[in-house]
Amino acid sequence: MDAYHVTVLSNIGMISLIALSAYLLLVCGEISFGQQAYFGIGAYISGIATAMWGWPLWSGMLAGGLIGASAAAFVGALTLRINGFYFSIATLAFAEMMRLLLYVFRYQVEIGGELVGPDGENGFHGIRWIFENDISTVEFMWIIYGVLASVVAGMMFMERSRLGRIFRMIGQDDMLARMQGVNVLLYKVLAALIAGFIAGVGGSLYAHSFTYIEPQFFNVMLGVHGLAYGLIGGLGVAFGPLVGVAIDIGFLEAIRWIQGYRMIAFGGLVAVMLIFWPRGIFDEKRWYSIRRCLRRMCGAETS
Repeated sequence: MDAYHVTVLSNIGMISLIALSAYLLLVCGEISFGQQAYFGIGAYISGIATAMWGWPLWSGMLAGGLIGASAAAFVGALTLRINGFYFSIATLAFAEMMRLLLYVFRYQVEIGGELVGPDGENGFHGIRWIFENDISTVEFMWIIYGVLASVVAGMMFMERSRLGRIFRMIGQDDMLARMQGVNVLLYKVLAALIAGFIAGVGGSLYAHSFTYIEPQFFNVMLGVHGLAYGLIGGLGVAFGPLVGVAIDIGFLEAIRWIQGYRMIAFGGLVAVMLIFWPRGIFDEKRWYSIRRCLRRMCGAETS
């Protein structure tokens, strides 16, 4: 496998995590344009932890995820009382505020005769954990997909639990959920916290994969794409957003002649999906039908 394909596959795995982050809030009926903020927080925190403090990767990832989760819970507690369009604008404003703060954030230490750490608009160089530990790009790609598989498995388990059913109830009709005695605000903040953790872990992997990050990486388009992947792939099951990522980064990236028009093609695809399949390819009804067919097939094979 050549370096180009390894990079594309790694990118699919990492961006899938921000897509899953946005998907969880979509399930709860909220549209967030700000998940890139927690992705960026995770990237910077984990980069500081491994490159400057000498922490192992897993500790840095955990720190990035926890700080991302804490920031998401804080923002959620302040903004989830306002629903719909106002919440979306609030998340976008927070993400842009964080990106602008990264442009002035400077924290460097001298390591091996050179300065390492965030340097404002000049970015954050020297995140060399994979080189220092003799990890190849292919091996790191498998680490990415191991983390992604764990997150998807955890989310699918959660969706079959009482917590997942409450999230979907809130997403379908939060007024009805309140009438059933559900503390809607509490559960939405919990969803935001989990989503922030997932985005923070994705950002941690992103920083160590590319070894260099800068504030512009975490702009609004990253958040919009993360949101769109869930709308394309579907809101019926957790691996739906992965389908959306694969279509954009995998399929459209692979078609050479469309490279100059990729954003137009992607935008057109989102528009068509919203018109004909507003809840994506794998929406709740279609996913239920697929599961029912699979059960019948398994039953027939068993008999």
